[in-house]
Amino acid sequence: MYRKTLLDNGIRVISETIPYVKSVTLGIWVGTGSRNEQDDNHGISHFIEHLMFKGTHQRSAKEIAEMVDAVGGQLNAFTAKEYTCYYIKVIDSHLDLAIDILSDMLLASKFDPEDIKREREVVLEEVKMYEDSPDELVHDLHLDHVWPGHPLGRNILGTLSSISRFDQRRVLDYYDDFYRPDNIVVTAAGNLSHNELVELAERYLGHLTGTKRQLILDKPTFTPVSKVCPKETEQVHLCLSAASVPQDAPEIYAVHVLNNILGGGISSRLFQTIREERGLAYSVYSYQTNYSDAGLFTVYAGTRPANAPQVLELILQNLADLKANGVSDEELVRAKEQP
Repeated sequence: MYRKTLLDNGIRVISETIPYVKSVTLGIWVGTGSRNEQDDNHGISHFIEHLMFKGTHQRSAKEIAEMVDAVGGQLNAFTAKEYTCYYIKVIDSHLDLAIDILSDMLLASKFDPEDIKREREVVLEEVKMYEDSPDELVHDLHLDHVWPGHPLGRNILGTLSSISRFDQRRVLDYYDDFYRPDNIVVTAAGNLSHNELVELAERYLGHLTGTKRQLILDKPTFTPVSKVCPKETEQVHLCLSAASVPQDAPEIYAVHVLNNILGGGISSRLFQTIREERGLAYSVYSYQTNYSDAGLFTVYAGTRPANAPQVLELILQNLADLKANGVSDEELVRAKEQP
């Protein structure tokens, strides 16, 4: 069971005690991601995540890295469409140090103009690298067409033109809008005391004030479309999707089971039909994407151009059969046992 405490300034502190381990994973979650980006700021949430590792007014980037390595810790972060997370894993006796480091990064990062200039080049290279990975790029291209013009349909990294515009003023303005206590959740799981975590969160983050910028976030509209994006690659990368449920919908668990049956594992229908029985693809699977007010159910396959029509036809046949005939009792039991 987890425990939750609300600090006076609005920060939520959530923990789950796991007494049989000797480690703790601590995360600080900020309720902003690429969906919140307006005013030509596409990609700035991810950009700020990078800058958090470039040093604070108290510690240099190298000192932060050395402090984490000195206790055998693991420090990282990631940006999503609707949130950003900074996390660290340490031996349980170093929980105080872990929240000290994360809170220092969160509240006292320098955002130095020279660091911004250098990191801009790093992220631009990341965009280029991503564009050289068509099996990843296709998912963002797909989102861009089924949710056209909506922030949820854009990729998280940003574009070459938007990233090139980022400067200290833009970074600070966006940071001030969303890195506020009512938009922050502190979480921890492992061998820890919830009361100790609350005390540490209050000590290091309790003085933070202000409220987040209020945005009106429109729900995306699913747009049925067929789109081909030519690119010189050895494979054709296919995505097919339908509108699904948001993350708090009670039906989400049924969709999880459906995903397991259709393309969620090596015994799934798509894997068996397309890869095992016919050898038409190495990678074929289905997945669901769920956000606060919308969702997608997607099928992906990568195959040689000559095989693409047959793979597409088999995907459609599996979908039609699932709709017309449902699932067997054996499939249902097996799917429920999967994570």
